Amino acid sequence: MKKHMASNSLHDPEALVLYLSLLEQQEKFDAAVEVLSGDLGSLIGIQEDKLRIQGRLLARACNYSAATEIFERVLVSCPDDWEVFLCYLGCLLEDDLNWLKMDATMQICSPSFDDNGACKANHLSNDEFNSRISSAVSLVQRLQTDCNGSFVRGAFLANIEIERRCRLCGTKHDDNFVEALLTYFYRFGHLSCFASDVENFLHLLTLEEKDKFLEKLMKTLESPPASPLKALDQAISIFKVHESLGVMFSLPLTDLEVTTKRMLQMYCKNLTLSKDLDPQENMHGEELLSMISNILVVLFWRTRILGYLLEAIMVLEYGLTIRRYVWQYKIQLVHLYSLLGALPLAYEWYCMLEVKNILVETVSHHILPQMLNSPLWSETGDLLSDYLKFMDDHLRESADLTSVAYRHRNYSKVIEFVQFKERLGHSSRLLTARLDVPILQLKKKANSLEEVECIFENLNCGSKLLEMSNENKMKVLTFNEDFHARPWWSPTPNINYLADNFEEGFPWLKEKLNKKKKAVEEEGIVKKLIERKSLLPRLIYLSIQISPISLKENVGNGSLHDADAIGEIKSLLEKYARNIGLSFDDAMSLLLAIFKGQKPLKDLGPDIISWLNFTVFVNAWNLCCHQLESPRKDSSMNSWSVVDYMLRSCISEQLTHPETVLAVPGSNLPVLVQLVAEPLAWHILVIQSCIRSMLPAGKKKKKTGLVDSLNSSYAHAVCDSVQCLISVLQDIGKWVSNQIRKSEDQDVDRLLSHLQRSSSKEELGSILSILEASESMSVSEVGERISAASQSWSAATVCRKISAAQHSLLSQFLSICESKLKLLYSINKSI
Repeated sequence: MKKHMASNSLHDPEALVLYLSLLEQQEKFDAAVEVLSGDLGSLIGIQEDKLRIQGRLLARACNYSAATEIFERVLVSCPDDWEVFLCYLGCLLEDDLNWLKMDATMQICSPSFDDNGACKANHLSNDEFNSRISSAVSLVQRLQTDCNGSFVRGAFLANIEIERRCRLCGTKHDDNFVEALLTYFYRFGHLSCFASDVENFLHLLTLEEKDKFLEKLMKTLESPPASPLKALDQAISIFKVHESLGVMFSLPLTDLEVTTKRMLQMYCKNLTLSKDLDPQENMHGEELLSMISNILVVLFWRTRILGYLLEAIMVLEYGLTIRRYVWQYKIQLVHLYSLLGALPLAYEWYCMLEVKNILVETVSHHILPQMLNSPLWSETGDLLSDYLKFMDDHLRESADLTSVAYRHRNYSKVIEFVQFKERLGHSSRLLTARLDVPILQLKKKANSLEEVECIFENLNCGSKLLEMSNENKMKVLTFNEDFHARPWWSPTPNINYLADNFEEGFPWLKEKLNKKKKAVEEEGIVKKLIERKSLLPRLIYLSIQISPISLKENVGNGSLHDADAIGEIKSLLEKYARNIGLSFDDAMSLLLAIFKGQKPLKDLGPDIISWLNFTVFVNAWNLCCHQLESPRKDSSMNSWSVVDYMLRSCISEQLTHPETVLAVPGSNLPVLVQLVAEPLAWHILVIQSCIRSMLPAGKKKKKTGLVDSLNSSYAHAVCDSVQCLISVLQDIGKWVSNQIRKSEDQDVDRLLSHLQRSSSKEELGSILSILEASESMSVSEVGERISAASQSWSAATVCRKISAAQHSLLSQFLSICESKLKLLYSINKSI
């Protein structure tokens, strides 16, 4: 009866695939195979597709022998189907097939497995294992014979996979694995996909095998193929293998310098191969510039010589002058300019990526974290606005798309649209952006208490933002960022290796292979950040509301509303403290210990901004509760002193660095900007709230000032705090002014000087020499377009752009500081 109903309801392939998918999810594999083998199976018109599904179902039903035969039939007709070969080998060896996944349309997805965990089935004896491997070898040889002379890679990559399985299962044969890799290189080493094809296999090589493999690869450069293009492509593949193995971290510095010089000469020499290409076509050898930039960054990391970092920028800028469409160059420049404090340039290159549609979700992590910690508030607002517009539009339109797909019986698309909408709707980036928008608004308007209160009217006093980080939302968060395009030295927004000194034996390969662990850690960081941001607006609101409560004549007779507000801020402060790593009591004890000189500031850890925000909110709460112990008699005043001390100490520490703020990566400018834009700004709001409450209702302020008002002890605390903030902002202003007082020409000369070295034995500067020499290439050699582009490039122009961007960033920060100083002068005059 059920079978009859199914036959009547399944009228097309889409419905059949959906039905099979449901049976597969219910683990009714035999029933699904029966349906597929019957008359309904003919609905799937392409025989190979039907066989793939059938093989998958048989494998899930543990009928490995039958599944192996099915997958073998597919391989005979489709010898380049790499995924099917992995399925075939897995069934043949009866490996654990849990790594096989399938999407909603029953299509086999790429298997992913842990090299260390893959092993032969326990019940297979050595003889059985070897016999089955021999069968696989025979099949592969037959496939290779059938497709000899074509560019079918799967049948040849299969040899390496077979050797990998043998090695993991303890039946390693000396030299077989290296020989298989070399054979694959000799046949496909000129293809751009070679390095990615073999990348995962390379990490199984022993140190001795790596040296042997690399040595044989390098020998091919000595006798390149007759075709210049094939020689170039083979050389690029070899350099990619070196990069994948992390050779750049262990080679002597002079070898790395010579390598970069050789690669750049190779790029310039082969520009002639691209002279007839359309500007939008990929140029031959353009991957070389990305690899050169990477090596130059390593040289900087290992030596801390800024010139190498500038050379990395020069190379990429030159490449984009020749061809403006290379997104890899642009992304690297976004990160390099961010690192050098030239964030306006980074933003400019990000905009030139022309990020649209879903890429807004997956790519924005390249620029948004830096922008949110910068004084570029207008540009940051534009980024957030564009992102939220796309997300809102898509979520609104997805229902219509789903309905259209359903009416056309495109059921796989229905499932795809629903799943896609669910994934985007639960996006961690979307949730963070919805929190970033009001926080950015509060930063912009923080000089005016009245305007801040207007913002809170639209935020339900910050309460609705608290709901964004509830436990249920945190459980279903999705993380859609594509981190693979990030540079190796900043694999996530929270990691930047260049901020630390290079250590010999850096575990490059271990880090690269441990992507899963890194992703889990990043997810934990993002969840904590979302929770902290969701708490921030409500804490600001309560701080400016409860600050005046203690100034009332009969605070003990405060309203129930006041008591509720005090209780709520205490609860939120406890949650905030847990978020930054301590219980509320332990956090309070740490602040007091630092205030009394018993512990250093560094005990607060790297998240100094969150700690100072916490200190500001504790002060607002303490005005009503008097919980902070003090060596002074008046404990209620001590919390003001703690805030003043913490702000003054943290800012002074940032200002004591001897280097100019933009001279080295890892600049403290973002921290300074955050200190001024967040804790200092929130503290000024608390001060404004207190001053407003000190003025008698409906009366003008006396000429003698607020110190003669109702509660003079609080007025004295406010006065001291205002003086402290004026002092630290003046220090910041002087410090920033010193950074930008030099003329642009002086800055350009300073940057260019980093590209020169006194010793003629050192290679720094050779990159610039090669680029400048390329300007003399004739039109007949490289074509009119490339010739004109190379002549329009100059190192001085790039340095001038960097200087202008640095000045712009500092000027905007100085403007923010000056606006707050103006406000504080006004407040100081009034009290």
